[in-house]
Amino acid sequence: MPKMKTHRGAAKRFRVTKSGKVKRSKAYKSHILNKKSAKRKRNLRKGTLISAAEQKNIRMLIPYK
Repeated sequence: MPKMKTHRGAAKRFRVTKSGKVKRSKAYKSHILNKKSAKRKRNLRKGTLISAAEQKNIRMLIPYK
């Protein structure tokens, strides 16, 4: 059985925590930042977890992380 290939797009976007949950960064932080408040931009810095429904699909894309 050959090795599974990692989905490179998913590998750049998701990380797996020690407990096995999948972590992602928030969207809307790349451009048009002057109309967004400082509080909103500060909250966009923080990572968040993937929902339980999506977790299985993402783990299949990044099998060795």
